[in-house]
Amino acid sequence: MADLKAGVNQLFLREEELRTGMELLFYAYREFTAEPDEILAEIGFGRAHHRVIYFVGRYPKITVSELLAILKITKQSLSRVLGELVRQGFIDQQTGARDRRQRLLELTEKGVELERQLSETQRQRIARAYRMAGAEAVEGFRKVMMGMLDEEDRAKFAPPVPPARLATKR
Repeated sequence: MADLKAGVNQLFLREEELRTGMELLFYAYREFTAEPDEILAEIGFGRAHHRVIYFVGRYPKITVSELLAILKITKQSLSRVLGELVRQGFIDQQTGARDRRQRLLELTEKGVELERQLSETQRQRIARAYRMAGAEAVEGFRKVMMGMLDEEDRAKFAPPVPPARLATKR
């Protein structure tokens, strides 16, 4: 909160505004997950399966260790979910070329189709909200979401340093 300037109206920091923000997050998350939850329930999967499918699709060839770091769940929990997804043909596991202990994960065609189905309504919902809010509000939303992340995760979303700036740092 060091970015706040003296004299700026800070009414948005009142308890009621903070509570309303929390409540809006709960409602938005409920709506954001409702349609994918229905699709997942039809095949006997839950939100943990959705998160694994999403991140494996987003980052093809992701290692199990990298996925564990993103999801922040136990190896045992991931093993159960991942095992189901592999057995049912949604995810393919390959051994790492340089490190044979690594397991590289990638969606199969069946997994790509499921990820598309699960994410389509979510993409539409976000696109609609972004259009309604406008560019300034979208940037404000991004700042709020970034502010809620811990430092390690926030760094993952930092804009890349242009190559010219990298050269001058040496």
